[in-house]
Amino acid sequence: MPPSLFAIARGCLDAATPEAKVAATFAAGESFARGECTIPSDATPPEPIRMPGRPARPRLVAPRDLPKRGFGTDEGRAAFIHAIAHIEFNAIDLAWDAVYRFRGLPDRFYSDWVGVAVDEARHFSLLRERLRELGHDYGDFDAHNGLWEMAEKTAHDGLARMALVPRVLEARGLDVTPGMIARLQGVGDEATVAILELILREEVAHVAAGSHWFRWYCERAGVEPGPKFRELLGEYARSVLYGPFNLQARSEAGFDDGELAMLEAFIAN
Repeated sequence: MPPSLFAIARGCLDAATPEAKVAATFAAGESFARGECTIPSDATPPEPIRMPGRPARPRLVAPRDLPKRGFGTDEGRAAFIHAIAHIEFNAIDLAWDAVYRFRGLPDRFYSDWVGVAVDEARHFSLLRERLRELGHDYGDFDAHNGLWEMAEKTAHDGLARMALVPRVLEARGLDVTPGMIARLQGVGDEATVAILELILREEVAHVAAGSHWFRWYCERAGVEPGPKFRELLGEYARSVLYGPFNLQARSEAGFDDGELAMLEAFIAN
């Protein structure tokens, strides 16, 4: 029998080094594309959520304990690139956890999130190589665990996961990346700019996948997406939702005009 996609996803989650996680993700993506794994239809419950495999470094600290560094030095830019690489490393696990955790869904759901996992592994690899060019590596700077904490909070509910991880936390990248690109251009770091421009283009599609599946879950549950999104923001996201918003990118990623207005009103209150 071909291996289960759920078992493959669990293996990617458990991989504990960056090299192992990236290699397992690329191999899994290729296997899935060739039709060499099955998506079981019995919807067997997943294991309770736990910390995915990760290296001993970076040390995880509270966001407030991370020092602020400028872009004017190689070390400052390396710390910034490390922070983005850490987000991408976590995003690999977030995509695989969606594949592993939420069962009995259309095949396209799994195809979408396997594709996202592969993209995130590629993004991480590009950023790690750039870090090395600057004399550093992943793990050299402290980081925080906010993305995975939201995964833990939404493990019980695919609708909440689709609303809050892609459409709140990952969508934050759509808002802030253009400004980061401008700052890096200002110091002449075109190599990092090229990586961030690629990531920004591809992250629009990732957030769009979250928008699609959030609305799919809402339709299945018989609830209106707008009010439900507002409810979930109030329950989970008051401390992690910030403006200003990149309205054009968010529109391309599946936010309608009502949701964009709601986001701006939410942070104004």
